[in-house]
Amino acid sequence: MIPDAATLAALFASGRIIDVILGLVALEAAALVAWRLYGGDRPLLAPLFCNLASGAALMLAIRAALIGSDWTVVALCLIASLMAHLGEVALRMFGGSRSASDPVMPDLGQPGRTVTRRA
Repeated sequence: MIPDAATLAALFASGRIIDVILGLVALEAAALVAWRLYGGDRPLLAPLFCNLASGAALMLAIRAALIGSDWTVVALCLIASLMAHLGEVALRMFGGSRSASDPVMPDLGQPGRTVTRRA
């Protein structure tokens, strides 16, 4: 069932649409943990959680803007998103072993060769 325009307008005006999206992000995090514990490919969770945290902080910034919060609240949410994003970049660049979910990086210095990290 698709909500009518008035219901959607109320969801956006109150910021509740972001609450729904954040609930979906929490379900995604739970599914990733279950996949890690019981699944096959087993992706690294730390970079994925940093990615989810970055997105969640962006959603909180949107929510703060929608409900008319002070600009400092929006700015703090954006800074939190940046910190989570930088954490993900650092983990992916310098964070230990690779998993099957991490792509092999091409060696840009020598076309046709790939860089692999030795354990």
